Amino acid sequence: MCKGLASLPTCCLERAKELKARLGSILQKSNWNLSCCKIGHNKPTLEECLRWRESFEKLLSSKYGLCAFTAFLVSEFSEENIAFYFACEDYRTTKCTAKLPAKAQKIYDEFIGSDAPREINIDHETRDITRANMLAASPSCFDPAQHKIYMLMAKDCYPRFLRSPAYRDLVCQANRSAKATKQRQQEKKA
Repeated sequence: MCKGLASLPTCCLERAKELKARLGSILQKSNWNLSCCKIGHNKPTLEECLRWRESFEKLLSSKYGLCAFTAFLVSEFSEENIAFYFACEDYRTTKCTAKLPAKAQKIYDEFIGSDAPREINIDHETRDITRANMLAASPSCFDPAQHKIYMLMAKDCYPRFLRSPAYRDLVCQANRSAKATKQRQQEKKA
């Protein structure tokens, strides 16, 4: 171990090991990269890529947009935001109310608790409100925290995604594909 690391507290070293392991597992998952946006002939069209610029909601409602945005968040080490958002969406649609307390605890332990492996960045007030809401688990108990994360992604991550090389590359690929298709169609007519 280098001298710099030896001087760090044990808790910092443990957290670094945890992050390294987490990053390794994320990178091994094939669905956490842009290849899911390029499977076979099912690439996003130019129109679809450009539609993502219209609103964050349009990006999230697109299969390829969600995939590209998730891959971007992974590259920025903040994929826990989108994972938390969709965990809350899944939680909210739970039909069996008897399952809510266990699901709520699982989400809290994974994303909100102080030692959560995928801790999201929310203020203490929102964390306390969420903890209090869990005492009587309801489909809406994560709403304040989910709203904070949604707004964080919409106001911070989404604009950076639109400026990212990954997004620009997708638009360029879609543009080339559209031009090639148009050229083939013109050649067939001639």
